[in-house]
Amino acid sequence: MISTQVLTGTELDAALDDVAALRIEVFRHWPYLYDGTLAYERDYLQTYRTSDQAVLVGAFDGARLVGASTGTPMNDHADDFGAAFADCQIPLDQIFYCAESVLLPGYRGQGIGHAFFDHREAHAKAFGFRKICFCSVIRPADHPLRPATYAPLDPFWRKRGYAPVLDAIARFTWKDIDQSQETEKQLQFWMKDV
Repeated sequence: MISTQVLTGTELDAALDDVAALRIEVFRHWPYLYDGTLAYERDYLQTYRTSDQAVLVGAFDGARLVGASTGTPMNDHADDFGAAFADCQIPLDQIFYCAESVLLPGYRGQGIGHAFFDHREAHAKAFGFRKICFCSVIRPADHPLRPATYAPLDPFWRKRGYAPVLDAIARFTWKDIDQSQETEKQLQFWMKDV
């Protein structure tokens, strides 16, 4: 039986290496195509160790972490994503940022994605945030690595009340699995009121 647990503080910290491994495994696939390393992941996930309002929602199959979803105040990610909101006139201190949601393929379609959002939205509301958002990578429809069976998650996100923020496009670099060096990607922010 799969259970979801909200982790904060030392419990969150203790799970971050497992989150790093999940990110590397899940994000290798479409649409992220991320060729990650544990060293980079440990550095990236440091934000969750230093933020007193960070949350990790873990999906566990027994004691094994099979999925994870994180979030922090947007101000904790201002250096990476703050510029995307420069023209939106929404103060960053009012936004809670839902970062990754990663789930191993064999556990999808069981409502875990909804549980991830439910817990993060409740966490954001408890801390008084007015907006909650996440971002998704923008890839061309004719990308050579796009699977023929790929179904975008847009309907799932819209059903939960999220909508794209037209002027909020972030830029981030990483190395794709079929590339020799990092390239810049665009990521579309989606948002709703808490």
